[in-house]
Amino acid sequence: MPVALIDYGAGNLRSAAKALEAAGAGRVSVTADPEAVLAADRVVLPGVGAFGACAAALRAIPGMEDALDEAVRRRARPFLGICVGMQLMATEGHEFGIHRGLGWIPGSVRRMEPLGLKIPQIGWNEVEPSADGLIQPGWAYFVHSYALQADNPAHVAARAGYGGPITAAVQRDTMLGTQFHPEKSQSYGLSLLARWLAWKP
Repeated sequence: MPVALIDYGAGNLRSAAKALEAAGAGRVSVTADPEAVLAADRVVLPGVGAFGACAAALRAIPGMEDALDEAVRRRARPFLGICVGMQLMATEGHEFGIHRGLGWIPGSVRRMEPLGLKIPQIGWNEVEPSADGLIQPGWAYFVHSYALQADNPAHVAARAGYGGPITAAVQRDTMLGTQFHPEKSQSYGLSLLARWLAWKP
């Protein structure tokens, strides 16, 4: 079955689909159909924009949140959240109010407060893994003003430095999330996508 790339009007779908295909995905299904998510072997949730607007757009698709929970948490399908797609894995986001996330990674998404640096962070930054795993050391492309603060440090798969440490990736069970954009991170991003596509957690 194809990789399901969820279309909820809040992601860089074309670039993400092309990167997944270049990394070895047999077929990428860009879809807003919950049944397609349930039928897929792997699920990708991209995201660009504000946390609350993205959460609302995802929940505006009838049955999509339930399908995600069924596919990822109950059926243990490998999942990848990208940028705001990763942030939505958290309990809540504090951007223009407090908004409920998917609750898969206990914690909150809050505005970054880097000392002496501009917000948003835009550009390349070094990714430092917390342990051996899917995330390898290297340089990736970031675009964000908010960062996930995980309650459990064991869920933080990698950090980056931007006026202090920020969460660059999270991992739990069959779920991986990256604050950076693999589809914009050239060879580093493609190699990560290839590892995720081959991942058998």
